[in-house]
Amino acid sequence: MFIRSERLFLRPSWPEDWSEIYAGIADEAVVRNLALAPWPYTIEDAIGFARREQERLLPHFLITLPGAQGSQVIGCVSLARKPDEVELGYWIARSYWSRGYASEAVRAVLRLADALGHRRIMAHHFADNPASGKVLAKAGFRPTGQQSLRFSKGRGQDALAIGYVREIDGDCNQHADRLMRAA
Repeated sequence: MFIRSERLFLRPSWPEDWSEIYAGIADEAVVRNLALAPWPYTIEDAIGFARREQERLLPHFLITLPGAQGSQVIGCVSLARKPDEVELGYWIARSYWSRGYASEAVRAVLRLADALGHRRIMAHHFADNPASGKVLAKAGFRPTGQQSLRFSKGRGQDALAIGYVREIDGDCNQHADRLMRAA
């Protein structure tokens, strides 16, 4: 599966992507905001991530920024099954923070989640990362009011996380249809 948004191209990872993945995520400032990535992040971690199998209903994408020199990997966005719910996760390389790329990629994946039949998507961010909360709010997520300790491999300990939810009632595709008709 591939997704094209206004500025980004989201695509599956391929084994040869490991070095670009490593370059973007092997940064403690990035990893400390993630639950599943270890710190230090190693080349072997990047190789394993690049080779991860896709699940049809729970895809993960590299976020790439097309340019004159080709597309550069700037992050990742994914849907994953947590015991009884679908959860959104993402990261953006630090040199691309504060440019709206995470919000754009999340909105694109939400449109796909709608098409795949998902009706409720959960997300969390660590309390000391309010920028991630802003990304989620821009994508229509609302705080659940739940705060809990979540383990972060990057931190090597539990950290306070804030929960968000996005109900999808076909609205993502309806919004895309309206945009297409307006274009």
